Amino acid sequence: MKNSYPIVLTPDEKGYTVFIPDFNINTEGDSLTEAIEMARDAIGLMGIVMEDEGKSLPCASSVNNIEHDKDEIISLVDVDFTEYRRKNETKTVKKNCTLPSWLCYEAEKANINFSQVLQTALKNELNITDRS
Repeated sequence: MKNSYPIVLTPDEKGYTVFIPDFNINTEGDSLTEAIEMARDAIGLMGIVMEDEGKSLPCASSVNNIEHDKDEIISLVDVDFTEYRRKNETKTVKKNCTLPSWLCYEAEKANINFSQVLQTALKNELNITDRS
């Protein structure tokens, strides 16, 4: 599920403090870009925690309903919770596979890590780069 949530960016001496009203959480960043990235990450993390706890995600508030001071910036941050979960899910799963016995023997003799080879091959086949 993808949604866009309003954020309130407050300049401070080190960068920006970010308030995310719909989740009632704060984060910060050294630059405007980093603050927005941190907001997206905070929303994504809170969202998957809420989903895991069986809670509903909040509806996004209208930017027009967000109270703020004149020096604060109101912006929207889009978050794809399904994509966020996929990119940040760290649990591993066990998969069985079959291969010819001679190949298994040769790989074991060479101390090949079957899991690592399969992960590398799957990433290559799926054109996935720079993910663990």
